[in-house]
Amino acid sequence: MESARSLPDTQLLYIFDPLCGWCYGMSPVMQRLAEEYADRVPVAVLSGGMFTGDEVGPIRDAWGYIGQALEQVEAVTGVQFGESFRQLGAAGGYLNDSEPPSRALQVFKQLDPLGRDTAFAHALQQAHFGDGRDLNDFATYEPLIQSFGLDVAEFKRWWDSDAARQATRHEFDVVQRMGVQGFPTLIFAHGQQGYVLARGYQPYEQIKAGLEQLLLDTQSAAG
Repeated sequence: MESARSLPDTQLLYIFDPLCGWCYGMSPVMQRLAEEYADRVPVAVLSGGMFTGDEVGPIRDAWGYIGQALEQVEAVTGVQFGESFRQLGAAGGYLNDSEPPSRALQVFKQLDPLGRDTAFAHALQQAHFGDGRDLNDFATYEPLIQSFGLDVAEFKRWWDSDAARQATRHEFDVVQRMGVQGFPTLIFAHGQQGYVLARGYQPYEQIKAGLEQLLLDTQSAAG
């Protein structure tokens, strides 16, 4: 497969939301893809904005659906939702707002020189769904930022900035214009063309098979 390595202008667009439980289930798959295809197809993570505008509200408003979905996500994907998150949902007061954690990812993408977007997206979701942490509180991000070797004070300056808020809203708009209907969605992008590789959770081997076929088809078309 050496020929696939030379494909120019090719990437995987992982479109997720930090507050999406199925995205949490997809996270181990995406981490493996990012690692195993690092030298062939880079992964770009885009935040979709699941809870924005009128959708922002206390978790109790959505807990009926979320609480029931947890068992299905665990059974299908193998991830585990922490007891602290379950308690957070049952208490009902947590504010579901996709913007603050999406803004944190936006800042991370600007400050991290190593392209570890997928790993940071996973860390956000682990903090929330695994540890029950509040993604609206910057204190939640401090240990994550430190674990990636970035400067907390600089990160916070950017996280608090209007520029970061505008960039995050722009990313939500980009995803909306792409016509993405739900999260997670995985798109194979080559030049100006895009091919949906996955809508919703899919296991690694299934995605790998589809990706390898797209790489072969694209290489063949390129001559």
